[in-house]
Amino acid sequence: MSVAISIDNVIKRFGKDTIINGLSLDVRPGEFFTLLGPSGCGKTTLLRMIIGFNTIEGGEIKIDGKVINDIPTNKRNMGMVFQNYAIFPHMSVRDNVAFGLKNRKIPQAQIESQVDDILKVVKIDHLKKRMPTKLSGGQQQRVALARAIVIHPEVLLMDEPLSNLDAKLRVEMRNAIKRIQQQVGITTLYVTHDQEEALAVSDRIAVMNGGVIQQIDTPKNIYQRPSNLFVSTFIGLSNIMDGTIDLSDGCTWVRIGDYTVAMDNLNDTVFHDQPVKVSVRPEEFIISRDSQEGIPAIVRSSVFLGVTTHYFVETEDGREMEVIQNSDIWDIIPDHTPVRLGVQPAKINVFNQEGTESLIVRRAHA
Repeated sequence: MSVAISIDNVIKRFGKDTIINGLSLDVRPGEFFTLLGPSGCGKTTLLRMIIGFNTIEGGEIKIDGKVINDIPTNKRNMGMVFQNYAIFPHMSVRDNVAFGLKNRKIPQAQIESQVDDILKVVKIDHLKKRMPTKLSGGQQQRVALARAIVIHPEVLLMDEPLSNLDAKLRVEMRNAIKRIQQQVGITTLYVTHDQEEALAVSDRIAVMNGGVIQQIDTPKNIYQRPSNLFVSTFIGLSNIMDGTIDLSDGCTWVRIGDYTVAMDNLNDTVFHDQPVKVSVRPEEFIISRDSQEGIPAIVRSSVFLGVTTHYFVETEDGREMEVIQNSDIWDIIPDHTPVRLGVQPAKINVFNQEGTESLIVRRAHA
């Protein structure tokens, strides 16, 4: 049965430096939950607090309602997959996977049965007699994953498990990890700095920066409705422009230079002439050579990628932006062509001038 993880107001200090100061989050039973953020943001520190490698200076960590702060690491019944695999080079695949079961004094016949079962789940049962030096990076990672989950832990923790793999193998392994996690049904906490990886595998994501959670949400909501400018620019690509709120004629507008956009989803805190930051994903622009409406720009270069074409444009104020359009709909626009960039009001994001707060009202379908 899957368990919940509750992290309540935890604090972590190293000497005089406070790395995490009062962080709280809840992971649901059976959930694939990802901690995402840049290097040094505290995500691995938090993971190490959960498994017991790091002390906890304040707050509580609970597994299924039980406080584990003072429980030794080897008594926490957790599986861990490390960035460097940490498999034993002198042991075969089978012996690596059986290691945790032997430490728990499981009968030999039961060990063999459980090892065989988990090797089939991770699809390396044909390699059980092979030594680690004869395995590819992806196969070694599957061994590490099998070893972590064969002991039937309550929680699976994964720290940058794909960072040592090449790009193609990372995609293959992230799909395998998600499939295996769903098949086993274990509550999983996953750490990565790779935004695409987090979007691909997670049920929910906590975006961290400087030891502080910026947003917890589904991958779709984090991408489409970031809570602040940091999340908007860290997750995927965003073009950021200065704008102004215009409350006139009974309507709410966002003015970007001479271009105005009617908005019906801004909250009631906005005021006339309020300076704002406008965030537009590259694929959310509408680029046109013919329209007189939109932000004036010049195409500086383009990259044709088959299904899509990426345009790199420069606006009149010298701002460089990226625009992505479907190649089968839009003709390729030559370099140095004047264009207009329109936006889709329902898709753009608007933040206060400091970028700390979204001014968009979240709707059920958004």
